[in-house]
Amino acid sequence: METIEKSASRRRTRRFICAVLLLVLFVTAVVAFRGLGRWLVREDPLAKADVIVVLSGSMPYRAERAAIYFTSGYAGEVWVSHPEGPDEELQELGIKYVSEADYNREILIRLHVPPTAVLILPDTIEDTEQEVQEVARQLRQAGKSSVIIVTSPAHTRRVKALWTKLAGANVRAIVRAAPEDPFDVDHWWRNTRDALAVVREILGLINLWAGLPVRPHSH
Repeated sequence: METIEKSASRRRTRRFICAVLLLVLFVTAVVAFRGLGRWLVREDPLAKADVIVVLSGSMPYRAERAAIYFTSGYAGEVWVSHPEGPDEELQELGIKYVSEADYNREILIRLHVPPTAVLILPDTIEDTEQEVQEVARQLRQAGKSSVIIVTSPAHTRRVKALWTKLAGANVRAIVRAAPEDPFDVDHWWRNTRDALAVVREILGLINLWAGLPVRPHSH
């Protein structure tokens, strides 16, 4: 009888320990899940630089923040990246295509950045990897060594990680988030826009950590 009671007691103890471990794992997973949005936001301290760069996406928030940095004296030029668009396809239909880069340029000028201080980068890009490489290449060609990169909050960690991997040690990037962007860091799962942003950034980081095996699509 005593042996049976001891065996039952051990089983109850094991079940209790398993239940506690499952509870701990569940709580940890919930905390990690909820904290993903805040973890993705990784900003550098703001400082003066040679150039401010507006990465593509999230109009008009990134360009608005870049204009604020320019008018506050943090840099003397603003560069705008040039994402791929359906230029040729629309031209064949006789339709004039106005690119995101053109709109960002107009936003900057409307917010008191002189037209002569705005440059649309010459090469089109398909993803953030190409965007970082293009910015770093143009900086080196212009003999400049520092840049303020303005992007969305959820995009900052991946941009910084890509810059560290791809840009080289001779050019310094200050990655900043546009606070006007409505990304909700603490409740990102409550709307599709923020949820898709988090999923995209996590997949992008996994691709980066794996050595960038997934490449931009080819035409």
